[in-house]
Amino acid sequence: MSPRDLELYQRSTATLLACWQEIARGSADAALERAPGVVVAVFPSGPERAVYNNAVLGEGLGPSERRAAVDAMESVYSSAGVEHYAAWVHEDDVAMAHELRGRGYALAESTRAMGRTLDDLTNEPLAIDVTVSDLIEHVRLIGVPGLLRNVDSSVFHVLVARLGTECVATAMSFDHAGDCGVFNVGTLEPARRRGVASALTTKLLQEAAARGCTTATLQATEMAEGIYVAAGFRDLGRILEYVPDRSRTEGVAP
Repeated sequence: MSPRDLELYQRSTATLLACWQEIARGSADAALERAPGVVVAVFPSGPERAVYNNAVLGEGLGPSERRAAVDAMESVYSSAGVEHYAAWVHEDDVAMAHELRGRGYALAESTRAMGRTLDDLTNEPLAIDVTVSDLIEHVRLIGVPGLLRNVDSSVFHVLVARLGTECVATAMSFDHAGDCGVFNVGTLEPARRRGVASALTTKLLQEAAARGCTTATLQATEMAEGIYVAAGFRDLGRILEYVPDRSRTEGVAP
């Protein structure tokens, strides 16, 4: 990874963690726990429990530091009664991935970290109606009832897209230290492949630049990567999500 992309990836991680911290403030008993080599997002209750129990493991750690970081992650989740969580590792960190696999963790899925600067952004007109909305409508459209119910909505920027009179897509962003983190871009199935997600992304970037942000970052699913490439985002590497093998802890042979 080039120095420029490494800086952008580090900004992406910082924005992601700051976003989780804000969400934790509005979720019962939730917190971000920090230990050397790892930041653990702990969400013991509510709809957030199924979404945000993720830990970001540090890169470039030595053998004993890797072991201690994973031990700390496991201890935090065990103390909180959280059994289902994901350990996030950048694909370049082969040693940490090996540490997790050696403990019986399995690769469940991956996303692609992506980012771009906003200095060359153009204010092109949109062919689709995109307007400001709120977290209530956002959560309705992404289909996770009750999610983010008690979060301070003023710190998030929510947009919806309409085809005719119907809201068919949504996205939200969160600013941190000049970086705009793009999250939860979702389009209802009948409205896909009609440029709706591209319009939402473009509008998010335009508004972020207007607020003074200089970069934008996100974590893309494979299905959405092409949309973000077209919007000027660069590949910053895959984020591998490892999950515990529950059969080990339950005494069942894998």
